[in-house]
Amino acid sequence: MDIDPRRLRILLAVARAGGVLAAADELGITASAVSQQLNKLEDETGHALVVRTPKGSVLTPAGLAFAEAGEEIERALSVARARMESGAKVAGVVRVGGFTSFVRTVVIPRLPEWRTRYPQLQIRIVEDDFPDLVRMLRQRALDAVVVELDSTTAAQGSLSAGMIEEPLLDEPWKLVVPAGALLTTENIDLGNLPIPWLGVDASAANASVLGRLRQATGARMETVHQYQETLTALALVAAGEGVAIVPTLALSGVSHDGVDVLDVPGLGTRRIVLRRFDRRRAASTPVDTVARLLRESAAAFDTRSTS
Repeated sequence: MDIDPRRLRILLAVARAGGVLAAADELGITASAVSQQLNKLEDETGHALVVRTPKGSVLTPAGLAFAEAGEEIERALSVARARMESGAKVAGVVRVGGFTSFVRTVVIPRLPEWRTRYPQLQIRIVEDDFPDLVRMLRQRALDAVVVELDSTTAAQGSLSAGMIEEPLLDEPWKLVVPAGALLTTENIDLGNLPIPWLGVDASAANASVLGRLRQATGARMETVHQYQETLTALALVAAGEGVAIVPTLALSGVSHDGVDVLDVPGLGTRRIVLRRFDRRRAASTPVDTVARLLRESAAAFDTRSTS
C-alpha cells in the first residue's frame, strides 16, 4: 500500500471539522481540492474512508484508523520540531494564561521537564476564565493564553490586530449522567432527557454546546444550578441533581464515582487554541519556545482516555 502521507492531513481535518467545507476553510483550500485528495487517498488505501451525510461527513472504521495514523504523524512532527530548536539558550519570563483542566492536565505535569530543558526560561501560569484571559492578553499582562471553544459554533471573542491563534487540541464532549439513571444509553434524545441540565457559566465553551443543542432539538432544555468547575458538576450529577456536558480533558485523573460518562453523537468537540501576539523575528523568542512546548504536550495527550 503506497500512501501519500500528506493526504492524511486532509482526512484529519475532515474528521476534526466534521465536513468537507469546514475542513477546506481550516486548511485554506477549496472544497473541491479536499474532495479530490480524499478520493485519491481512498484509491491508495483501497477503502472507503468518509461517508457524507446531510449533517456532515462521518469517517468509516477504515477512515478512523487512517485518521489516527495521521494524528501519530502530527505528534511525531511536533516532537521533532521541538527537538530541532536552536541550540542557543532560551532565557526570560513567559506568562501563560489558561483554564483549569488544560493547566492541570497538560501544563503542570510537564513543568519539571521544561525546567530541565530550559533552565533559564521561567514559565509563569495564570489560571482564569475566558473573558479575563483575553482581557489580560490584550493588555499585555499575559504573553499567551490557552482558551477553549466549541468547535461547531462561532469562536468566542474576535482576534485583535496582530493576534494569532494556533490549534492545540480537539477533544470530544461527553455527556455525564447519574450512574444508572438512563434505562438505555442507545439513541439518547438530548432534547428529552428525564433529568434536568446543569447550568454553566456563560463564558464557558460548554454553554455554547447547550445553546447549539437547544437550536438543533427545538427543546427548551432549562437548567438548574450553575457551576464553573468540572468537579462541582460531577458532584451535582452524582447527587442526582442533573446532567452535564463535560470535555474529555476535564475528566482526566478525577473520580467518576456515581456518574456515567457517555459518548453521544451530536455533542461535537471542544477546540483548545493558543492565542498570542505575533512578534516574529529572525531568532526564536521565549514565547515561541513556550508555544512549541504547549503544542508538544497537547499532541501527546490521549483524548480517548478519561481515567
